[in-house]
Amino acid sequence: MIKVIFFDLDDTLLWDKKSVQTAFDETCRYAAEQTGTPCAGLEQAVREEATDLYAGYDTYEFTRMIGINPFEGLWGSFDDEGTEFQQMKKIVPAYRREAWTRGLARIGIDRPELGVQLADHFIEARQRNPFVYEESFEVLDALKERYSLLLLTNGSPGLQQQKLTITPEISPYFDHIIISGGFGKGKPDPAIFRHALDIAGVSADEVLMVGDNLMTDILGAGRAGIRSVWINREEKTVTGPAEPTFEIQHLSQLLPLLDELNATNKK
Repeated sequence: MIKVIFFDLDDTLLWDKKSVQTAFDETCRYAAEQTGTPCAGLEQAVREEATDLYAGYDTYEFTRMIGINPFEGLWGSFDDEGTEFQQMKKIVPAYRREAWTRGLARIGIDRPELGVQLADHFIEARQRNPFVYEESFEVLDALKERYSLLLLTNGSPGLQQQKLTITPEISPYFDHIIISGGFGKGKPDPAIFRHALDIAGVSADEVLMVGDNLMTDILGAGRAGIRSVWINREEKTVTGPAEPTFEIQHLSQLLPLLDELNATNKK
């Protein structure tokens, strides 16, 4: 009998990829306005430079373990407790400037002062462009009266909380919110899933984990003995060690799936 549903946040309920893309679009348009040129290729150049820079910092392994990606580094402040987060806080201002300045240089624009402006512009653009999948609230409304809901998200506590602050409708649905940076380990480590089970006060067979990421949400749930629902909106192929228990293409498909599971349990 399913009693609790664990939800991932980014690209499960929040459409984070669209928010990041919109921030890049707005910032690159601003760059074109400032330079009087189309700035073709700037986004790709910045994405590549940011990824390379990010992987070179001493904090890289920590960010991988907690689940913080390079593009979150382009707008997060990381003013969280802990040595690694404080180290990130010191790194990210220069990281942002370097990513945008090097991106400009790769398309033939040598303007470090513009790189600083673009770094600031991206932060503002990401903050003012939160997107939620259109079905998220409908599904959460339908589930809230029937199940306990727990949000299990990777990332920096401050940054994930900021995402929830700029989409204030989400938090009230959840009885518990667990952020990997606050726990000390991220998905797919089974320890954070076991911690979530303890917090919810249930056993693994009483839970479903719902998420979009095979290698964090689905793999980690499997390692903890929790059944999982993979939201495969992009119709990807299952690869690697992750094996979802169920697969859906749209979050609304979770509702009939739960009805079917409950009907089976009553037999």
